[in-house]
Amino acid sequence: MSAALEGAAAAERAAQADLAIPEEAPPSLADAFRVWLRIGLLSFGGPAGQIALLHREVVDQRRWIGERRFLQVLNFCTLLPGPEAQQLATYLGWLMHGVRGGLLAGILFVLPGAIVMLALSAAYVLLGDVPLVSALFFGLKCAVLVIVVEALLRVGRRALHGRAAWALAIAAFVALFVLNLPFPLVVLTAGLIGFLAPGAFDGNGHGEASGDQPALIDRMLVADPGRPARLAARARLAGGVGLGLWLLPVGLLLGTGAGTYADIAWFFSKMAVVTVGGAYAVLAYVSQDAVAAYGWLSAEEMLAGLGLAETTPGPLILVLQFVGFLAGFRAAAPPTGLLGGVAASGLVLWVTFAPCFVFVFLGAPAIERLQNNRALAGALAAITAAVVGVIANLAAWFGLRVLFGELQPVGFAGLSVELPVPASLDLAACSLAALAALALFRLRLGVVRTLALAALASLLLGLVLGELSLPAP
Repeated sequence: MSAALEGAAAAERAAQADLAIPEEAPPSLADAFRVWLRIGLLSFGGPAGQIALLHREVVDQRRWIGERRFLQVLNFCTLLPGPEAQQLATYLGWLMHGVRGGLLAGILFVLPGAIVMLALSAAYVLLGDVPLVSALFFGLKCAVLVIVVEALLRVGRRALHGRAAWALAIAAFVALFVLNLPFPLVVLTAGLIGFLAPGAFDGNGHGEASGDQPALIDRMLVADPGRPARLAARARLAGGVGLGLWLLPVGLLLGTGAGTYADIAWFFSKMAVVTVGGAYAVLAYVSQDAVAAYGWLSAEEMLAGLGLAETTPGPLILVLQFVGFLAGFRAAAPPTGLLGGVAASGLVLWVTFAPCFVFVFLGAPAIERLQNNRALAGALAAITAAVVGVIANLAAWFGLRVLFGELQPVGFAGLSVELPVPASLDLAACSLAALAALALFRLRLGVVRTLALAALASLLLGLVLGELSLPAP
């Protein structure tokens, strides 16, 4: 009898094991490293292009993250101070591998662009204009315009379901492009509308496509329900430690009266907590203070730095690294100017991006805990619809400046909108953008080969037009 009972119990355990949910594991950290590094190397084009690249890599191609969760995380990151695309990468890395995954994804998103910006900053102060580099980046900029348009089309198809979503997206575009309202006001208003009327937006743009299998992270959470609590505890600890590490050097520099470096630490720490809405929302304030108040660089140099930042991988806010480099270079004694620039550049990177990790690690656990809250889902879905209008505004802003050499303000009904001067149409930029569109949409060459093709075509075009010359043998 005992043997029979033991046999029955063993059979029952075996049957339960057969019915159990199979254990799911995230990709290896080495695999994640390669993907995050690839994204960091290819993250041209500002937030719209970067978000499109992230979506392509982790949602469309690898199915690590589902569409619904990706958009909810994106909506949260748009409300944070700092570069939303970098914080989005940090959040996604944290979901898969905890704090170390978030640090890996966030650092690799910034590091390649920071290295390039450091090299270009040094070249700028030592060599001035670099025609060869300018030609290559001109081609990249034209290709990036096409990538941004692709992002607009892709996110719009997934996020705009129903009249309310379309109306909110159009209203967001008009508010930004025509009325020039502050970005945070537009996003917060959209969130409030969705919160108060979740039925109009609940689920818009947050569902998976029909027939799609659950993404890896969703399967992991089903197989391991305790995972969010473990991730949250470590994230809050990392956020607290990061807060202390961010403020420590700022306090030390201010306490010792370190001149320019103390000013840099204080000024860019303030920037880190007010840059809601991305780099464009804060560049006017940075330009005014860095040029007029501190005298670190001229207005023309600020524009040159912005041009470099727009054509390098990583967040556009890396233009602050250029500002810091010039401030440190000019504050140091002549023999050590480069070292002063490098030190100031590193300080700017620390006080600008350390808070980004703090915000994500402290805020992400709350967002994960409220995943199934209907009012929150409605608010985030409404923000998703508004983000389509935001991307459209960025595409228009970027496109006007890539394809036309001159813009002029046009006033009507008390408003002023910048419109292009038709005679300033840049035929070279149009040709390169058309080539990139052909490569991406028709030939489906992918982002990497499209960027490489546009950069090479720009270089050849410069040689044909005589704007570049080959080095003498």
